Amino acid sequence: QVQLVESGGGLVLAGGSLRLSCVVSGLTFTSRAMGWFRQGLRNERDFVAAISGGGRSTTYGDSVKGRFTISRDNAKNTVYLQMNNLKPEDTAVYYCAVSRYFYDYNDHDRYDIWGQGTQVTVSS
Repeated sequence: QVQLVESGGGLVLAGGSLRLSCVVSGLTFTSRAMGWFRQGLRNERDFVAAISGGGRSTTYGDSVKGRFTISRDNAKNTVYLQMNNLKPEDTAVYYCAVSRYFYDYNDHDRYDIWGQGTQVTVSS
């Protein structure tokens, strides 16, 4: 059974930083790209970042480029999202997801296993 366990969310002031983690078990981690998505007040699941199975390729949503960094530690079956210079509009539930593919696509339809989500709240 595949499990994704997310952690690291919380409340932070604008300009602050948080690091999200997602530990994956029950599958061959290195063969799958990993992604982070978020769902805010608009109730749409927006793409944040993705990383290929080998970790050499990354893709970011336009609104987070230059502020967020996705990485993975394949020895620990863990993917991270380092979020710097957070803004109130980053407030959302953040979801970790496993792709069906090796490469880092930004389309949520290419991801078939999702975590439970972790709340990130940025106050001004």
